[in-house]
Amino acid sequence: MLYLIRHGLTWANKENRFAGRSSEALCPEGISRLEELSKELRQIGLEYIFSGPLPRTVQSAEVISRFCEVDVKICPELNEIYLPHWDRLTKAEIRSQYGRQYPTWLEDPAGFKVPGCETLADVQQRAVALAEQAITDFPGKNILLVTHLIVGRCLVLYERGLGLDKFRTIKIANGRLVSLPGISAG
Repeated sequence: MLYLIRHGLTWANKENRFAGRSSEALCPEGISRLEELSKELRQIGLEYIFSGPLPRTVQSAEVISRFCEVDVKICPELNEIYLPHWDRLTKAEIRSQYGRQYPTWLEDPAGFKVPGCETLADVQQRAVALAEQAITDFPGKNILLVTHLIVGRCLVLYERGLGLDKFRTIKIANGRLVSLPGISAG
């Protein structure tokens, strides 16, 4: 079975900042929630952990790894969307500095395109490819993907057979477990 979690809570999450690919770490509440989740993951027999490369996902995966006694593999395919000019900015700062970009992101995330940055389709393609490969390589095993909200939403949409236009309908809280039974070997 394939599972995913969004990394644990960070200060940027609490401050409503777009952490992006910054080196944001977990806050104490984020670590505590992951320790609780680890007990549940240990009971289901977690066998593999794949994590995005940023500190908040690696730290999240390591908390779970300690409890579940499972190694962590770092995977760039689970990295946050690449929008570097937004990193560490609040929504108000993005609106102020980049004009129409943020309202467009809210109104049409599937059609949102900025030169030199990733689209949701790009994110979904790389994340789904990794998920399908993990299932192919480890059939019948319990696999956890530790990633970010945007990547998680893209995976859930794919798993449910929904288009990226439904992006805003998917809610994934920090440190919450999501099952992905509909993703199979590619």
